Amino acid sequence: MKFSKEEKDRMSDKLKNYFSQELDYELGGFDAEFLIDFIAEELGAYFYNRGVYDAEQAINNQMSQISETLMMLEKPV
Repeated sequence: MKFSKEEKDRMSDKLKNYFSQELDYELGGFDAEFLIDFIAEELGAYFYNRGVYDAEQAINNQMSQISETLMMLEKPV
């Protein structure tokens, strides 16, 4: 997974802030980038797959609503 320099910088800042505020640990920029790379490589597929599943659920919900709307348009015979 490749991120732009700007994305990596923003993620690095968030990670350093989290470590500082929640864990009282000063994480260096180099360590933050290594951690981001590890998370992306080792855990990224889990987040990606969850996003795919959530998108599928959203599409299925929309399709159900469309089907219900179409059924309401049906004329009695």
